[in-house]
Amino acid sequence: MIKLQMVDLVSQYHKIKPEVDAAVMEVMGKAMFIGGEKVKSFKENLETYLGVKHVIPCANGTDALQIAFMALDLQPGDEVIVPAFTYVATAEVIALLKLKPVMVDVYKDDFNIDTEAIREAITAKTKAIVPVHLFGQCADMEAIMKIADEHNLYVVEDNAQAIGANFYYHDGRKAKAGTIGHIGCTSFFPSKNLGCYGDGGALFTNDESLGKIITMIANHGQSVQYYHDVVGVNSRLDSIQAAILDIKLKHLDDYIAARVKAADYYDKRFAGHPDIITPVRNVHGNHVFHQYTLRITNGKRDALKEFLSLSQIPCAIYYPLPLYDQKAFKSFSGSLSYLPVTDVLCKQVLSLPIHTELTEEMQDIIIDKVIEFLS
Repeated sequence: MIKLQMVDLVSQYHKIKPEVDAAVMEVMGKAMFIGGEKVKSFKENLETYLGVKHVIPCANGTDALQIAFMALDLQPGDEVIVPAFTYVATAEVIALLKLKPVMVDVYKDDFNIDTEAIREAITAKTKAIVPVHLFGQCADMEAIMKIADEHNLYVVEDNAQAIGANFYYHDGRKAKAGTIGHIGCTSFFPSKNLGCYGDGGALFTNDESLGKIITMIANHGQSVQYYHDVVGVNSRLDSIQAAILDIKLKHLDDYIAARVKAADYYDKRFAGHPDIITPVRNVHGNHVFHQYTLRITNGKRDALKEFLSLSQIPCAIYYPLPLYDQKAFKSFSGSLSYLPVTDVLCKQVLSLPIHTELTEEMQDIIIDKVIEFLS
């Protein structure tokens, strides 16, 4: 029997095992576990891949977001606009820094932040916008940057799910997700399209002064050892993870192509089904499919999930509850208890397995079970 998984990291590892093992053993042999040439090499190679001036590696994606807001020197009570349909980390760091996350709705087609909702949410206290490039494709960064410029706001891109994706401007230019705003943040959590074998993250910026302050904050606020210019944190990407990421970066475009191929096959098999809406590819860029997320429109999403689980078909709901309904954020959401698109998506979305090792034979098993239940 074929074993199905949401992400198959073991099979992926075996394809690059000689490279990974050699790189890890090199780190072990030199005992340079923090910093050193492996971190420097990955940093420089990722800068080249993304076309960005500064990549600052750190310990994880949530740290990246926190460091970004620390670098902007926002003050308690300042407002930061975020999508209500996202993972908690996006708003969590804002709240930790005593800023106010202001939650707005998203688009029903691509699940990304609604630019008109951003405009409507801006007040005198608004200082920043956080577009989340959800599930693997870019929010409308051209429109978002225009709004930010008009209102003198910072833009921090949450690019934890879309590394390698391109954004397309109306004039034909393109840029990598995470490199367009003032700061971009990403996660190298193992299941990400570019994932390590532990934890890791990074920040991106083209701004020289922000690059310097981010680097200091991530290293205890120091640019020279034992001389601390700002209050910082201890957030470092270790050398073993950097060595692994440097190898996997060479394969990232192939990994993306494999995910897109799998998504296209899902689309083909699900085409025309009355109870299924397959993922929409927006016009702002290419989709790198960190998740393949259906909308189940007949009200039976939860029952379908249970049926698939009993059939040993992995699946997941990203996300079952809006940020404004999370107990931890009730003090920030105030009277907000309903955003129409977010509410619908939380009741309809269901993500199916998608990864670099997924075969059509595996997909057929998954698809047949979904269609069996919905027939």
